[in-house]
Amino acid sequence: MGFKDGAAAVVAAVLMVGLAGCGGSGGGGASGAGDAKSSAEPSAKSSSEPSAKSSAEPSAAASSGPAFTPLPSDELQGRWWSWAAREPAATNPVMDKDGSDCGRNQKRDVWFLAGSFGTKERRTCTVPDNVQLAFPLANLMSPDEQDCAVFMVEAEGSAHLDGKALEAQAHPMEGIMVEGVAGNPVTDTDQTLITKGCGLWVQLPPLEAGSHSLKIRGEADDLSVAVDYTLNVEAA
Repeated sequence: MGFKDGAAAVVAAVLMVGLAGCGGSGGGGASGAGDAKSSAEPSAKSSSEPSAKSSAEPSAAASSGPAFTPLPSDELQGRWWSWAAREPAATNPVMDKDGSDCGRNQKRDVWFLAGSFGTKERRTCTVPDNVQLAFPLANLMSPDEQDCAVFMVEAEGSAHLDGKALEAQAHPMEGIMVEGVAGNPVTDTDQTLITKGCGLWVQLPPLEAGSHSLKIRGEADDLSVAVDYTLNVEAA
C-alpha cells in the first residue's frame, strides 16, 4: 500500500492485496491491497468501473456449511484497514515475510489477508475451516473523493485459489472509520480516522480443511504487489 499527501499508500493481497500493503505518516491516505491518503471525512468513488468483475459464485474449495454472507462494503473496508493498522511494524501482517503474523487480531467471523508494501512475498498461514476470508487486490484510503475516482479507473488485480481464478468485486467510495495503534506502518497513528475507502476486493466462504494455494496480484499508483499464500485450513 501507499499513502498520499504525506501518508503511505497501501498496496494490499490484501493488501493492494493484490495491492494490500501500506505505510506512511499519520493523517494521510493509503493504497494497496491499498493506497491511503490523509485522513478526513469519508470518500467517494468515480462512476468508472475497474477491470475486475463483480463477485462470482463460491469457489469449489469452499466448505459446505452455513450460508455465506459477504460483509457490507463499509464494514469490509473499515474493518480491514483497522485490522492492518492495529499492529506495529515488527509484527504487522502487511510486512510479514513468511506468514508468521497472519493470525494477529483475527476475529471469529472473517479472516483477513494482507498484501505487501510493493514486495513479492510467500507466506504460510493456518486458518480455521469455519471462517470466511476477505482481502483486497488493490485498495485506497483517502479523504478526497476524486482520489477514489481516479484510483478505481487505474486499479487492477487478480486472485487464484488452487489454480482457479476468483472474481473480484469493485467497491466504490465508502465512508469508513479506521482505528490503529501507535507506530503502525499503515496510518502511523493511534488516532481514529474518519475517511473514505475504495478498491477491488475478494470475499470467500469458509474453505474446506486441507492445504490451499492462493495467489494475489495487484497494481495501482505505480505500485505492484505479488503475494503467494499457502493456506493450511484446519478443522475447528
